[in-house]
Amino acid sequence: MKRDCSRQTPVQGRFVLAAAMLVAVMNMNAGGPSSAVGAFTAVSYQSSSSFVSRAVPGSFKSRRRTSASSTCRQSMSATATDNDTANNTANNNKVMKDNSFSETGKFRPNPVVVSAKAEALSHSPTTMKLTPSYDLFQILTEEEGGELPRKMEGNALRDGTVLKVGMPDSLEGLQLMDYIDGKIKIETLPDPFKMVEKELQPFSDSISELVSSDQPILSMAAKHFFEKRHGKRFRPTIVQLVAKACAAAAPEQIFAEVGGNRVAGWEWSGASDIELEGGVVTSANHQGSEVWRRQAQLGQIVEMIHVASLIHDDVLDEADTRRGGESVHKLYSNKVAVLAGDYLLARASVLLARLENTAVVQIMATALESLVAGEIMQLKSPPKALLEMESYLRKSYYKTASLICYAGRSTALLGGHAYGSTVATACEEFGFHLGLAYQIQDDILDFTALASVLGKPALADMDLGLSTAPILYAAQEYPHLRPLVMRRFKNKGDKQTALEALYKSKTAMNKAKDLAKFHAQKAVDALLRLPQSDARDALVRLTHLVITRKK
Repeated sequence: MKRDCSRQTPVQGRFVLAAAMLVAVMNMNAGGPSSAVGAFTAVSYQSSSSFVSRAVPGSFKSRRRTSASSTCRQSMSATATDNDTANNTANNNKVMKDNSFSETGKFRPNPVVVSAKAEALSHSPTTMKLTPSYDLFQILTEEEGGELPRKMEGNALRDGTVLKVGMPDSLEGLQLMDYIDGKIKIETLPDPFKMVEKELQPFSDSISELVSSDQPILSMAAKHFFEKRHGKRFRPTIVQLVAKACAAAAPEQIFAEVGGNRVAGWEWSGASDIELEGGVVTSANHQGSEVWRRQAQLGQIVEMIHVASLIHDDVLDEADTRRGGESVHKLYSNKVAVLAGDYLLARASVLLARLENTAVVQIMATALESLVAGEIMQLKSPPKALLEMESYLRKSYYKTASLICYAGRSTALLGGHAYGSTVATACEEFGFHLGLAYQIQDDILDFTALASVLGKPALADMDLGLSTAPILYAAQEYPHLRPLVMRRFKNKGDKQTALEALYKSKTAMNKAKDLAKFHAQKAVDALLRLPQSDARDALVRLTHLVITRKK
């Protein structure tokens, strides 16, 4: 069945509406404990460990804003805002002028959701301007032209030793392939789901209560995934484990350069105020604390956003099944499904505001915007972009990895870690690579697993005219596939021709698997920058599961 493009715009509009709700939430939250974030865009991060001082529990007082720090913050951020706005406008103009090609001639996909002018108008001196994760971390292997992006706010502090001084790590230098090949039993690492099972056990009941409505049909549709098919609760599990791993790491003190002087800036760092003895979260005081509760609520918020996106996607794609059962729009109607997705996003927005951290609100609002960008990129990419591996990976980032990596950084901030800290950077980098590995493996399974195992129709992407890693690698080997990819398999026999070439290829599927392993290893490398803990090691095992799963 062909997709009816006329039916897509309203659903996309719902996502944009939800993003607007989150912006409104940020304004509601202004003036809260962390409302002064944003100036950390001007921080001068140094790779030298001399710019990072480890915190000893009890050494920090409660980090409250003062008029002096606010003045410092305003002067720092105003300069950054003016410069960043000018640079962003220039960059966007260049992108439009050269049709998304870099100065070296390399294709750089750049889906535009908000115009440069609108983006500039939406910023104030105290709002942060996030850099997309694919500009912070490596997206392609070196063999395929990938490289580690330049240092900037958000990726500068990536030293693998600064958090583990004097701490032994039995997994130091871990290679995931040793577990995949069976050289080391993965069962030697903690089970990620069992570790948080008791914490997530009441998840379905509590989230059902959070999305309850006075309208019975809306409540039933919104609760559908939470009550009928529990699954593994993959994303909430990640948030819970990341929260525990962050608690095992002492926060760093980040400095900014102001007037030639080094100034400590917890107030503008994005870190939540920690109302615990000593003002620092530790493994000993984390469980059951207010910090723990807010991080657990973030996990619920992430799941709400994810489920809302699934409900909307199923309407767009006219999908009949999801997670082994009927999709919401098939059970009810398109209108009810769209409203149910809207309602989940609205509830997520309210709960997000109650975390009382404006930086986290902005980060998670950006995650929602990324979901919209991914959908637009999927629908409107030019034919040439459909052949580019980087374009495919960026779309995968927007649609899958962005929610996971931004949730990771947000979890660190809620735990009292600064936005640009080694801990927060490791959490986002882990989520970025884990999300891409997950999506690549999902795309591989689309060709190798039965629909009854997947819980959704096999070859669904090709039916939608989408080319994923296996087909793109096959097209590199068999040039006659390229026109088919560029026309989205619209002609009769296109899909069959592409499948025959894929299964004939001796390299395409293996290259796709290697790409998933590359990102899985990068995710593990990011985790290993954190001090060793059961939670961190459980995340390593979770990463192994992502690329070895069969469904």
